[in-house]
Amino acid sequence: MEFDFLTPVDQHLTQFVKGLSSQHLGSKVAFHTDNDFPDIDKIRIAIIGVSENRGDDKAYEEVNLTFIRKELYMLYPGNWQSSIADLGDILPGNSLEDTYFAVQKVVAKLIRKGVIPIIIGGTQDLTYPLYRAYDSLEQMVNLVSIDSKFDFGKQEDGISAHSYLSKIILDEPNNLFNFSNVGYQTYYNSQEEIDLIEKLYFDAYRLGEISNNIALSEPVFRDADIVSIDLNAVKSSDSGNLINFTPNGFDGKEICSLSRYAGISDKVSSLGIFNHHSSKEEAVLAAQIVWYFIEGVNYRSNEYPFGTKENYLKYIVPLENEELIFYKSNKTDRWWIEINFFAGQHNKLKKNTLLPCSHEEYLIACNHEIPERWWKAQRKNSI
Repeated sequence: MEFDFLTPVDQHLTQFVKGLSSQHLGSKVAFHTDNDFPDIDKIRIAIIGVSENRGDDKAYEEVNLTFIRKELYMLYPGNWQSSIADLGDILPGNSLEDTYFAVQKVVAKLIRKGVIPIIIGGTQDLTYPLYRAYDSLEQMVNLVSIDSKFDFGKQEDGISAHSYLSKIILDEPNNLFNFSNVGYQTYYNSQEEIDLIEKLYFDAYRLGEISNNIALSEPVFRDADIVSIDLNAVKSSDSGNLINFTPNGFDGKEICSLSRYAGISDKVSSLGIFNHHSSKEEAVLAAQIVWYFIEGVNYRSNEYPFGTKENYLKYIVPLENEELIFYKSNKTDRWWIEINFFAGQHNKLKKNTLLPCSHEEYLIACNHEIPERWWKAQRKNSI
């Protein structure tokens, strides 16, 4: 039933793919056509287009995802083992809520099947039904947004591309454990919004902070369930987006590195790439963002959550009023810090859990300081 919301890939695209060589990515992809639907049980990654842009009253034109698909399928795959399908498009419903419903149902079904959906196109308010798709899984959700803005809005404004985060925070059931913004630009966000991020113990990293040391973002993606990318976070000189001109932002290499971090995370189970302006120039970059995410998925280490702790070194750091426990992977040299569960108290998490962290945060603890991300996680757990 859920897949009835999907329309087949355009015939012109499948004809285009047939004209490519057997080495191109397009020849490795199973397509939803008028006569065939891919076997979901044999698929690891599913690409879905959503041509919905009513979430932004400033949207200038209909969403055309053909350019992205052509650019993507003309690329060459790496030494990949993950099977890929293009499931076609979810067309705009009679209302915006109808589109949200379709996205939520399709994504939820795929996640339950162990398939990673890549949602392309449309406005960024589609992050909301992505988040709601996790309702049936009965788990707390971590959302990471690559965006120059936080996208808060006034409660009376309703949901839009500029206020979807407020909807996520306020709506029941509230399954959001953490929100992290990567790449915000201060002059696009009011001081009240920045203060609210701090008050809610969310994580936010300025554009310059990440550009100076992009590895800072890796633990953030390692703990994410959903990653939402706003293509407006990329500067126009690199994206080709001249409709909403953006002088500052991530460059092409940086946004692809961030996408690969998202893909390589064992925990990320859905990706959204939004605010595509249907230009051929921007489509080239969007296709490469998708390529790097798929590349990352194929190089996942499958070490989180732990199957066994035998392959990890445990470090105990005693502080004055606390004892911090770190784990370091012998396989990848990546670090985690333990977040405590306190019996008899209100906890969002139902057991001790592990928060991805960096080696630098371990060194901070060795200098008798509590890492900020650990402190925020403990506070969120008890709210």
